[in-house]
Amino acid sequence: ALPPRPKIVETDITESFLKGSGPGGQKINKTSSAVQIKHIPTGIVVKSQETRSRELNRKFARQLLAEKLDQLENGDQSRTAIKTGRARAKKASASKKARRKYKKLAEEQEG
Repeated sequence: ALPPRPKIVETDITESFLKGSGPGGQKINKTSSAVQIKHIPTGIVVKSQETRSRELNRKFARQLLAEKLDQLENGDQSRTAIKTGRARAKKASASKKARRKYKKLAEEQEG
């Protein structure tokens, strides 16, 4: 099982709303829907402007901050490290299985 996500203490963060950047024209230039969160104890800054909704961007920014804090605190035992390790092992197993399959087919065709 994966370790739990670290809890973010509201008093440890500062949150600001910014105008987004990138494509979107006049709408993105005049609405402050991008969210920037700074974790004061560590100094980690996270920005999210994935959606047009301020609330969804707040949610995404907090998830991103939680992941970064988890990586900082737990290193190789963090949720993201465990997930990537599992995905890597699954991909290696699948490619090994495919190699076995084609090797067996090649042997059958020869013999």
